[in-house]
Amino acid sequence: MLNIVLYEPEIPANTGNIGRTCVATGTRLHLIEPLGFRLSEKNLKRAGMDYWADLDVTRYLDWNDFLEKNKGAKIYMATTKGRHVYSDVSFEPDCYIMFGKESAGIPEEILVEHPDECIRIPMIGETRSLNLSNSVAIVLYEALRQNGFESMKLQGELHRLHWD
Repeated sequence: MLNIVLYEPEIPANTGNIGRTCVATGTRLHLIEPLGFRLSEKNLKRAGMDYWADLDVTRYLDWNDFLEKNKGAKIYMATTKGRHVYSDVSFEPDCYIMFGKESAGIPEEILVEHPDECIRIPMIGETRSLNLSNSVAIVLYEALRQNGFESMKLQGELHRLHWD
């Protein structure tokens, strides 16, 4: 099972959207505190809709707590400073993909310890970053694609009609 890690997320709607994406893809969500909101906030629940109750989510006191409880985890760190493009990485089926807080990303003190695991989404011009929930979806779906969309429904059904 793939894992999404949010390092000190600040915006409840982003975390709600990411939670919904995690439920839809069978992905675990890991939240490293401090959070910039309460998990009971209306914006979080609205963005996550009624999926939040089905979310496999774990909270951690801080980065060290996360490392202690996930020893040996293969962690890819999404950053605009990454050496590797996210689509050039081979994502293991049980890896962790970490994203930083909206205002500052993952601290450079963490990134510098993991240069080969730093990945980026290409952008043009002076664009600083993409929205966090969009970034998670882009990278997560690439990891899912590489792993054959394991245990995911690959074809939907129409509501009133049927495919030929």
